Amino acid sequence: MEERTFLALVVFSSLVVLSETVAQKHAIEIYSLHVDCKVTSRFAHTVITSKIVNRANESREATFEVELPKTAFITNFSMSIDGKVYPGIIKEKASAQKEYDTAVLRGQSAGLVKITGRKLEQFHVSVSIAAASKVTFELTYEELLKRQLGKFELLIKVRPRQLVKHFQIDVHIFEPQGIRFLETDSTFMTNELTEALTKVQNETKAHILFKPTVDQQKINPELDETLLNGDFVVRYDVKRSATAGDIQIVNGYFVHYFAPHEMPVFPKNVIFLIDRSGSMAGRKIEQTKAALLKILQDLRPEDHFSFITFNSRVAEWRSSLLQATAENMANAAGFVQTLSASGGTDINRALLTAVSVLDKAKRLPKSSVSMIILLTDGQPTSGESNVEVIQENIQKAVNGKYALFCLGFGFDVSYKFLEKMALSNGGIARRIYENADAALQLQGFYQEVATPILRKIEMQYPENAIEGLTKNNFKLFFEGSEIIVSGKISNELDLLPVEIKAQSHASDLTLKEEANVKEKEQVFQNQSYIFGNFIERLWAYLTIQQLLEKSISAQAEDQKTLEAQALELSLRYSFVTPLTSMVVTKPADQQQTELANKPTEADNEKPSSFPVGASVKKISSRYFGITSEDDLDAYRLRSGSPPGRWRSETQSGSNKKLSSVVDRLRDKTRAQPLANEYPQLLLQLPKQNEIICLNTDGKAQPSVHLLSDPEQGLTVTGKLGDRINHFVQFEVIYVNPPVRIHVSTDEIVLSHDTESTQLPWTESATSTVQGLRVSVEKERSITASLSDTVTVKISFVKFPDNFLGLYFLNTDYFSDKVNGVLGQFYSKAHFENNSYINQRADERLLSVSGSEHKVTRQFKKDYRLESTSDPVSCWSIDLTP
Repeated sequence: MEERTFLALVVFSSLVVLSETVAQKHAIEIYSLHVDCKVTSRFAHTVITSKIVNRANESREATFEVELPKTAFITNFSMSIDGKVYPGIIKEKASAQKEYDTAVLRGQSAGLVKITGRKLEQFHVSVSIAAASKVTFELTYEELLKRQLGKFELLIKVRPRQLVKHFQIDVHIFEPQGIRFLETDSTFMTNELTEALTKVQNETKAHILFKPTVDQQKINPELDETLLNGDFVVRYDVKRSATAGDIQIVNGYFVHYFAPHEMPVFPKNVIFLIDRSGSMAGRKIEQTKAALLKILQDLRPEDHFSFITFNSRVAEWRSSLLQATAENMANAAGFVQTLSASGGTDINRALLTAVSVLDKAKRLPKSSVSMIILLTDGQPTSGESNVEVIQENIQKAVNGKYALFCLGFGFDVSYKFLEKMALSNGGIARRIYENADAALQLQGFYQEVATPILRKIEMQYPENAIEGLTKNNFKLFFEGSEIIVSGKISNELDLLPVEIKAQSHASDLTLKEEANVKEKEQVFQNQSYIFGNFIERLWAYLTIQQLLEKSISAQAEDQKTLEAQALELSLRYSFVTPLTSMVVTKPADQQQTELANKPTEADNEKPSSFPVGASVKKISSRYFGITSEDDLDAYRLRSGSPPGRWRSETQSGSNKKLSSVVDRLRDKTRAQPLANEYPQLLLQLPKQNEIICLNTDGKAQPSVHLLSDPEQGLTVTGKLGDRINHFVQFEVIYVNPPVRIHVSTDEIVLSHDTESTQLPWTESATSTVQGLRVSVEKERSITASLSDTVTVKISFVKFPDNFLGLYFLNTDYFSDKVNGVLGQFYSKAHFENNSYINQRADERLLSVSGSEHKVTRQFKKDYRLESTSDPVSCWSIDLTP
């Protein structure tokens, strides 16, 4: 059987990670890695070139992964194997998918690109290379850097996991306006590595080079282990004068940057609209409260504010907006502390109430900016639940008067719904990730919109001289951001006149500027490291982004027209966008084609338990087989509830009664998942986007040997419950440091040498022993983490019976010697090619430790997630220890 070696290259605005399995690190050698990033007037053109050689005496499979910003467009990819080049070809998405459908039916993966985090998406391709052969991967992508809070930022995450003979990162920056400041930062830099870092800068140019030798990369001279593990950050901003901005021209295309500063800030009238439905209970509501307390401190004395909270009901903190005085702020902080979560989600009535409060507000500053900031973690389940009706209601009520910002907390929300509603009402949408820093994410978003300094901005250019003008009217401008307008100069102009009209807090503004076309074009002549047609490509990039954004809130016919225009530009300029795909070709003896698609944030959703806005009968029929009150009674009997328990009191119609019942059924199924819907164990197969749900019959044994890895010095055993078929106890044993962690549903005991420390589930706590950090999140989970070691995490699931769910993070650290009922899946499990049984998509053969097992595709509850309503699609397998 062909052995496999894993390589991953991760890039985020030049974000790089290369890794491979420990046991095979000498077989596949990465002898060269070069990241070359050219930033020309904010437009970044990045080329990643990785060269590897197979030093084994047999074929090995290498997987190339690149993580790039969600805002970037891939423009080119190729791999060269022994001198033969296999290019990627960009086509219309529908056409490319049609070509690939046959491969999909055979069970081969159709997606080379997937979203991997809050800012990243991952490009992934694998290829088999023969013994002694070489392969060169090259990926190119482009993006327009966005100014946030007064700076541009390039983050380079360096984690090669092996020594690389020729390792080099180049960042070239050319800003004709002048570089105001430039700084670099790193989490892994040592005195030796500092010598490998050089920075050369003049008025308009900068070159940052990081080129460590193999010796400089080593942890110490005796070990072939790398120091390169962490973040390398470049931050900068440009100089600005108090004019109408800066205009740059190349080959008949112009770009206009406008970012005024040191102007008076508009007073704000802000309504914080906070979801306090049952799904917000626990960490999410606590993080929201922490963020709101910080945001209150950032309000300016001239600002006015109020809170509206909602679940099935809508509650106003005050009947009108209050000025941000010390007394009002103190009262507000006290109110925030009392927030709790329960009930359903009536988004429609909550938003209409917020608009009504602003409409009726009195004694507000005459020259001020009004906005609504909505935070929700779910879909509408109470009141109006049809999202199209909600969107129409809100747009009609707002009527262009206020800005609506929608923050979606986690993955139960319909991001597409929130995004369309925000864009239709002069705001933006943002997903808040359910991580430990969620409160900081909320604060960070508020800081971006906290300082409006201009409104009703119009960027005017001569109509008969400009073609393809990008968006040139903007509702608000916030301190620290930047407005960008681009277009094509259609005739022989000597001077390009610009006029900007806007309202500031002090007065109406009119700014004028004239750009000398020939002088502006001369600026970019003879710049050796600048790619020549960058403004034209910037224009195409910006136009595509704005067409796609506009299509989100457009009517169906207009949407088709906008998407057709974006598709034409995507193909003309070779951008992988949500409307195009890259077809990646491979050698003839391997799976010959794969597709690279561009995912959107709306694609980053987990399966929804209920289709939002669907009719009640369709929902109840699909999920419960319910079409009448009699069916409801039958369902109640099957589910152990008395007939008529949730029967509606109102007699206004069967649909309304049925809707109420289904809403409550939905809330009930979300709140109380059945224990047998959970697997005993969950894991993701290494290097594969496949989840395994594992059940083991270990009741006859005092403990189940789940995992041992001698190289990691880690052993995990577990014990199943007497009354439930789930784990109720785990023992986690470390060799270095010598620590044993006993975890049960009753207690957590940390033992080291002869000392023991008890950590109760009833409170959050952290204990550290010789670098091993053990953190307990109150009544939720325990995490054990150690540098350069797999992280162990155990979830505490309470309903309907208490049990524990085990999973691992950073599993790349497992060695090939890892074993045990669970451990074997990290080293000795894989799907064979064409492993589908009888061409069925829901049955496959999985090889585990040399034995083949039939696995079936099922949906299970995911104990790893914040919300137990989210099912996980997994391959289910039963094993006997």
